[in-house]
Amino acid sequence: MSRNMRKKQSREEGAPLWMVTYSDLVTLVLVFFILLYSFSIIDIIKFQRFIASFQGAGILSMGPQPLESPPEPESQDITSTEGGFQDAKQMDFSDIIEENPLVEVYHMVLDYIEEHNLANVVDVRFEVRGIALEIKDKILFDSAKAKLTPNAKEVLAHLEPLLRDLPYMISVEGHTDNRPINNKEFPSNWELSTARALNVVRYFIEELGLEPQRFAVVGLGEYHPVVPNDSPENWQLNRRVVIVVNAENPFKSEVLDSDGKDTERKSGN
Repeated sequence: MSRNMRKKQSREEGAPLWMVTYSDLVTLVLVFFILLYSFSIIDIIKFQRFIASFQGAGILSMGPQPLESPPEPESQDITSTEGGFQDAKQMDFSDIIEENPLVEVYHMVLDYIEEHNLANVVDVRFEVRGIALEIKDKILFDSAKAKLTPNAKEVLAHLEPLLRDLPYMISVEGHTDNRPINNKEFPSNWELSTARALNVVRYFIEELGLEPQRFAVVGLGEYHPVVPNDSPENWQLNRRVVIVVNAENPFKSEVLDSDGKDTERKSGN
């Protein structure tokens, strides 16, 4: 009799078998919802860079699309180029204003352009690489020339206070259309685009007193058009100078020292 009672008591010790199965099920459901929540808060900036890295590689069928800035009544769209140099996926920056200080700078630049009546000659865009101020070629230079016009100097002089106050490195890019040029001064569009960007930078430095170490000169020739080079109107759109307020230092280069630590390499002559 006592042996049967001991067996019965041993079977009744601990939780019932059905409760163990039920607990496992509840745990799995909890883990499932935790994963769903974690997927819903992906780092938007890293995701944008991930998407942008595949553009032009044929992996995404959507192709390059404009990048949207935070809601603004005007000048919100970002154009992209065929060559992909300024390509950026369309995105909404309203959720990352606090994380990206350049968004606030972007609004400040827009206000400055509006206050100084430059909206008709300077287009402002927010891009992954920074803030781009695009000036049309016809305002800055005569056809096939790299010498700044009087109107160009006036526009650049208006931009000088803005650029002086921004604590960022600045790249100046020259672009041309695809019509060939071959003369003693400019053997190709490479030389023409570089000379135009260089003259803009030299004016900022030599005439307006900006610091030369803040600038980089970039000549991109005909290879990054914003529209097809198939009409005089489109040629004019592709001839442009773009002043880029860089999100990151374009002169920065990290190398490993003898101890295996990251160190910044300084450029020299």
